Amino acid sequence: MPQTTDSKTIAFVGLGAMGLGMAQSCLRAGHRVLGIDLNPAAVDRLVEAGGEKLTPEGARDASIFVSVVLNAAQTREILYGESGFARHLPRGAVIVSSATVSPDDARGNAQQAAQLGLLYLDAPISGGAARAAQGDLSIMASGSQETFEAAAPALSAMAQSVHDLGREAGAGSAMKAVNQLLAGVHIAAMGEALALGISQGLEPERILQVISVSAGTSWMFENRAPRVVEGDYEARSAIDIWPKDLGIVTEIAESAALSTPVAGAALARFREASSKGLGALDDAAITRLYAAEAGLPLPGRS
Repeated sequence: MPQTTDSKTIAFVGLGAMGLGMAQSCLRAGHRVLGIDLNPAAVDRLVEAGGEKLTPEGARDASIFVSVVLNAAQTREILYGESGFARHLPRGAVIVSSATVSPDDARGNAQQAAQLGLLYLDAPISGGAARAAQGDLSIMASGSQETFEAAAPALSAMAQSVHDLGREAGAGSAMKAVNQLLAGVHIAAMGEALALGISQGLEPERILQVISVSAGTSWMFENRAPRVVEGDYEARSAIDIWPKDLGIVTEIAESAALSTPVAGAALARFREASSKGLGALDDAAITRLYAAEAGLPLPGRS
C-alpha cells in the first residue's frame, strides 16, 4: 500500500481477536502496517488486507511498535527476550504496550525501553474484537508527553477514546485493573443470574429481553448473555483470560492492603471453570459452570 505524506510504519506483534482489528484499522488510516503472530493464518489475513509480514529487519523501519500479546511474560519476551524486537527498533521509536499487566510490570518495561533509547506507552485496551476492527477502542494510557505525541498516529486510528492517565507508565495498567475487576465480576454475575432464572423456569431469551431494559443490566450482560441464548461459545474473549486478569487485580489489591472479596469470588469461579475444561471457550461459558452444578439445560446443549 502506498504511504501518504503523514503515514507511519507501524509494527504489530499479536494478531489475535484484538490485534488484527487494530492493525487493520491502522491500514485503513493509510499507514504501512507490518505484523507477526504465532498463527500463520492471522498473518495471511493481514497481508490480504494490504499489510506485510513483520521481520526483525522490517522492525528497523517502524516508528511505532504495538504489542498486543497475552500477558507480562510474553510482553517481556517479544520486547527484550533473546529474539526480542526492541533491539531492532530505531532510537526514538515508541512501544505501545496493550497487554493487561501489573503496574509494576509496566514501569519495569518502560525503564528497559528508556535504556534502549525508546519511548514506552503503557496502553491497555478495552472494547472487544468488534470495536477493535472498527477502530473504536478505549485505550487507557500513561507515559510522557513525547510518548503520547509519537504514538498519536496509531492511537487515533485504533481508538475512539484515548484516556491520558498521566506522565508515568503504570497508571494505564492500574486503570485497566479497575476495569477488569468490574468486567470479570459482571461476566460471572451474568452467568449466575441466567442460571438462577433458568432454575425458576424462565426462558433464557426472556431473561435477556427483560434484564437488558431493567436496572440490573450491564454492558457485559448485554454483550455476553446473547451468546448463551444462542449456545455460541466460540471464543472472542476466553475464560482462561480471567484467572490472569483477576489474579492481577487481587495481587495489586493485596499489595495495597485492600480487601477485594467480590473479585476474589469471581476469580475462584473462572479458575474452577478452567479446571473443568472450559478455559478455551468464550467467557460467556461461565454460565455452563453454574448450569452443570444444578443440572440445568442451556440452549444448544442437551
